[in-house]
Amino acid sequence: MKTTAKLLIERYFRQLTQGCGNGSCTNEFCASCHDFQPLDNNLAAAKAFELFKVNAKLCDYHPCIASGSDESAQPDSTMGDSEPVSPSEEFSDVHCLSENTVCMILNACEERGDYSALTRAIGKVFSNAECLMKSFRKDEPKAAENLDSKKSKELEKQSEKTGASSTASTPDEVSGEMSNCCDLTVDIEAVRRVYAKLLSIEQVEAVLVNAIIYLTPNVELDLEYLDVYEVNPDYLNIFVIVMENGNLHSPEYLEVALPQFCKAMSKLPVAALARLSKLWSTYGLSHLRRMMETFQQLITFTVVSNEFDATNLVNDDETVVAATQCLKVVFYASILGGDVDVEHNEEEEEEEAESDELTLHELLGEERLYKKGPRVDPLEEELGVRPVDSRKPLLPFEDFVNESLNDVVEMDKDFTFFKVNAETKFSFQSCPFILSVITKSQGLYYDNRIRMYSERRLTALYSLAQGQQANPYLKLKVRRDHIIDDALVRLEMISMENPSDLKKQLFVEFEGEQGVDEGGVSKEFFQLVLEEIFNPDIGMFTYDSDTKLFWFNSSSLENEAQYTLIGIVLGLAIYNNCILDVHFPMVVYRKLMGKKGTYLDLSDSHPVLYQSLKGLLEHTGNVEEDMMLTFQISHTDLFGNPVLYDLKDQGDQIPVTEDNRQEFVDLYADYILNTSVERQFKAFKKGFLMVTNESPLKYLFRPEEVELLICGSRKLDFEALEKTTEYDGGYSTDSQIIKDFWETIHSFGEEQKRLFLQFTTGTDRAPVGGLGKLKMIIAKNGSDTDRLPTSHTCFNALLLPEYSSKEKLRERLLKAITYAKGFGML
Repeated sequence: MKTTAKLLIERYFRQLTQGCGNGSCTNEFCASCHDFQPLDNNLAAAKAFELFKVNAKLCDYHPCIASGSDESAQPDSTMGDSEPVSPSEEFSDVHCLSENTVCMILNACEERGDYSALTRAIGKVFSNAECLMKSFRKDEPKAAENLDSKKSKELEKQSEKTGASSTASTPDEVSGEMSNCCDLTVDIEAVRRVYAKLLSIEQVEAVLVNAIIYLTPNVELDLEYLDVYEVNPDYLNIFVIVMENGNLHSPEYLEVALPQFCKAMSKLPVAALARLSKLWSTYGLSHLRRMMETFQQLITFTVVSNEFDATNLVNDDETVVAATQCLKVVFYASILGGDVDVEHNEEEEEEEAESDELTLHELLGEERLYKKGPRVDPLEEELGVRPVDSRKPLLPFEDFVNESLNDVVEMDKDFTFFKVNAETKFSFQSCPFILSVITKSQGLYYDNRIRMYSERRLTALYSLAQGQQANPYLKLKVRRDHIIDDALVRLEMISMENPSDLKKQLFVEFEGEQGVDEGGVSKEFFQLVLEEIFNPDIGMFTYDSDTKLFWFNSSSLENEAQYTLIGIVLGLAIYNNCILDVHFPMVVYRKLMGKKGTYLDLSDSHPVLYQSLKGLLEHTGNVEEDMMLTFQISHTDLFGNPVLYDLKDQGDQIPVTEDNRQEFVDLYADYILNTSVERQFKAFKKGFLMVTNESPLKYLFRPEEVELLICGSRKLDFEALEKTTEYDGGYSTDSQIIKDFWETIHSFGEEQKRLFLQFTTGTDRAPVGGLGKLKMIIAKNGSDTDRLPTSHTCFNALLLPEYSSKEKLRERLLKAITYAKGFGML
């Protein structure tokens, strides 16, 4: 706001000292006016401040001052001496533009070899909000190219009247239809054709840049204080027209014009931004990509041009913040323009009624830091679409991540702004699309740790008040041979008595074993629980040997508590920053984020069924006679017996035809992914939400990113792992055995590398951020021997004997990782 005020005062000062360049100006506060009394600089500065306070009139911009080689020159007094009528005088009454008008002026200028009339008209209209708003209307009459200048002026006056009447009637017409982008009065194709002509003329570029610089401060003030959009929704035309300029990303605009434009655009009300997003979603891939790259380039340019750190936060940079908010409009346009599924939502669990009693957090004045429930983005709410609704956006989600910004954002400070000072400070977590998974996981880490410390603090306060011994951790004491029973009983008791204890830091103890849980014991606990629960013999999940994925067993005899336990385990893994060796299809994470499974989700969860149903939809013959299907399906239960299920009432009497086959496919998919496993999944989700319900997880992450948090990444960079690995027991990077070891690892194929990672860490995936984030230790385990290497997966430690040769090392290591199940992993 200070920057905008400064720019306006400077404009008033320039108007008082230099004038607007219009020889017939009648503004008494302009040096170009004949009756104006000249002021010295000191008096002009004081007068400029007074004019700013009363919002006095500012003259229309005349580009002869800004673009001329001599700013003090008065071009109107010398132009056109050799001709009866100069081009600038001929088109001096142009107050808004149409494609026809631009073409006529351009033709006249080309004939004379003088573009001053064109630059004056462009500068005048593009620097004035009202003129630009009325330009390039869809309802303007078309005129022949060969109309003379007189007819051209008459046409302009007619179109101006049409535009004015349209503007006057717009608020009534558009009320209740703001979301319909077709209400826009701008002829987009005409604007693009005009830009194609104008941007090829060198003199016009500088005029457009200066015009935007003059235009945007007034627009920003109008939006912030005058509610101009609510009065006239056609105000949005300004932003539509300017954003069609294909050169906005060029250096001429990046310094001043584009930053000011973004600041003005960020002041648009949510309804206007939603309307803009809907319009842009219809533009197509190339136009949307250009807009995305324009805002991204401004963010990157600003970041690399400054030195941001903990004292000079990027959150305080107005340009970066405004460009990020503008990028959000493009982000949602990309979602709307792609494949979207706003239906098929899981029913949300009813929230507990809020108590009137003050909580301890409220008594301590910390309620904002621990407020419940996920926040909702205002633009997302206005549009009625969420990132999780997107099947395939127009632009990949990854394209919206700005790596330069991620390198300088201070997540500890940003987290505070996100949780506490959201009203006064901007947090990039309010625009999570621009942050990488690594950066967002840091924000989640701070949130989890704050909650852990909070629960620890509250426990200490309660124990002091009640005279009981403090228990600041979530302690689980389990027996190895009864790990599921012990964990189930303990966690079930906690979830019933005091669910908030699940927010404490996990501390696991194996009965009869000494050791302090510094993360390794918890990791081993998770591994053992998962190995037990996903054992096919138990029957809780079915396993597909082709996809190597698990799915809920609809015929399972286990009670719901077992599924709740696995949900709690997944939540605890995220909460305690631990990667699990879990293999679920993506639809599980989509369902956890609130979406139901659909036909498209079968492609990775049930690929054989998916191909069969796809074949049914694509069948070109007689579906009823060729397929002989009905709306009754069958599947096998836990004991291999066939089970019949009617997708509709009396489904066995309803044949599948060409007309109803899509309905059959949708109902079939709904049964497999939702109805048949409703009991199991509901319990599973309940356990997951017990730990994560107050977390920003759902707001910050998409389903595929949640999978990364829980399971890690499939991308393996062993070069990065080599750089971060530590050595113990006498080994170092210079040891021959270590050099041989890494040469051997790098020579392995993809599957062998995954086996090694599974052997050493307990999972075949990398943590969020890649293998470089993994702290692996290689320790010496004796001299040359025939023993196989062993590992402590809970500490990511490989115990490697000092083998006598590289060949022996390779042979022993391959045998260990290939036949590791049951031995070698401790």
